[in-house]
Amino acid sequence: MHCFDRDMLILLHDVARMQRTRFDQWARTYGMTRAQGIILNRLNSQPGISQKELSELLEVEPITVARLVDRLEAPGMVERRPDPRDRRIWRLHLMSTAHEVLHDIAEQRAEMTRMVAQGIDDDALETFI
Repeated sequence: MHCFDRDMLILLHDVARMQRTRFDQWARTYGMTRAQGIILNRLNSQPGISQKELSELLEVEPITVARLVDRLEAPGMVERRPDPRDRRIWRLHLMSTAHEVLHDIAEQRAEMTRMVAQGIDDDALETFI
């Protein structure tokens, strides 16, 4: 008989699910979703990315990204700017109000990392990574 609570793949899946759930709860304190948090992080590392490029990275339909960006644009966290070479393309940029949220996302990620890595020595953690 298989012992599921000792199966590494199942445990990894469970940890990922718990992290998503915890981040969802945290994001709601900002009136956001996890998907919106992911978009903010992507725009922080890739400013000026187009909505189409972002949808390809996130593996979702362009309309999904457009709606998520609409919800980030309303409180002034994201701005759409026209591409200087192609007026059909919108480039996405973070606004200053997003940086506080990004700082808090980084703190939340660090806390989650500490929680998941608790009790694992540095060498084992490095091997796992």
